[in-house]
Amino acid sequence: MKDKFLPILFLLSLISTCAEVDISVPGFVQIASFFKVSEAAIQATITYNFIGYFIGALLYGPLSDAFGRRKLMIIGNAILSIGAIGCFIAPTANFLLTARFIQGIGAATSVVLVFTMIADLYEGEKAMKLIGLMNAALAIIMAAAPVLGGLINHAIGWRGNYGLVALFSVLVWFLMVLYLPESKKQLDKINIKTVAGTYKQLFTNAKFMNASLIPSLLFAAYMSYIAASSFLYQVTYGLTTIQFVIHQAVIISSFSLVSLYASKVIAMFGPQQAVKQGIILCCVSIFTLIVLSMQHISSPYIMTGLMSLFSIGFAALYPVVFSDSLSIFPALHGPASSAIMGTRKFPDHPFARYCVENLRLP
Repeated sequence: MKDKFLPILFLLSLISTCAEVDISVPGFVQIASFFKVSEAAIQATITYNFIGYFIGALLYGPLSDAFGRRKLMIIGNAILSIGAIGCFIAPTANFLLTARFIQGIGAATSVVLVFTMIADLYEGEKAMKLIGLMNAALAIIMAAAPVLGGLINHAIGWRGNYGLVALFSVLVWFLMVLYLPESKKQLDKINIKTVAGTYKQLFTNAKFMNASLIPSLLFAAYMSYIAASSFLYQVTYGLTTIQFVIHQAVIISSFSLVSLYASKVIAMFGPQQAVKQGIILCCVSIFTLIVLSMQHISSPYIMTGLMSLFSIGFAALYPVVFSDSLSIFPALHGPASSAIMGTRKFPDHPFARYCVENLRLP
């Protein structure tokens, strides 16, 4: 494959990785009913997936330094495909949980190694442009997935969502086997003490942790909403699947538009002000949601409006903070990317269950 087509392959791998969580969310109510289990049991599919993701994310960076990016990308995406197929055919809720865990281990591959391979193959402005493009695409894919999942769930049921992810994952895996080049020319010997020392260096660096944890914590807040959103809108608020999709589309639009024009927003306000104002918007929306939920004041319109505000703030600050976090240790591309992406999905989501239990209409 010529170099100009490589970013397309990177993008395809990110689609299969990022859509695997959010596309299933609109079907949670139907999945709980099908398996005759509680809402919390189905929300646990996200928790299991993220535990697998966290484990995989911490491993892929150092292992790719020792065995090559291509080999790890192919192995990891094969694991992703196996887990996706398992979700599609799941006969029981416990089988689904296991498949989601396996899928999570594989899902970390592309999110970690795509950015690492870009740093390997491209330099300067070209590298920054591609990283920005992939970050914007990743954000839009993750935001758009629940809408697509809602439409598929409405048309053919919850297995359709998992089936689409499985089919796409297998297709991307075949393309990688055929066309993905190796970007790591000189392989390093793997040493557990060296790996542990590298992560210690990363996690004890205040600047790195600050740049990594800001988007990670905000991402955890957003995923808490995603985990609860299907039950919240369709059960608590009594909306149909299509109405739920419309509300999601509003939130997605605010997130996607700011992500697409993030470079202009940053140029207009400056990097520091973009981060500052973005954090203010996120904090205001979260604080307002907490206060309203404690007072049992809520509606789908309030929820959608405040989550749109949160999404605007998140999209404005994300490119600046992400770029800073990846550039702090330029000699540690693989482990740094693993640490950044791993911490992004480590937090569990008890707030999601809190939302489902407490955001009730009076």
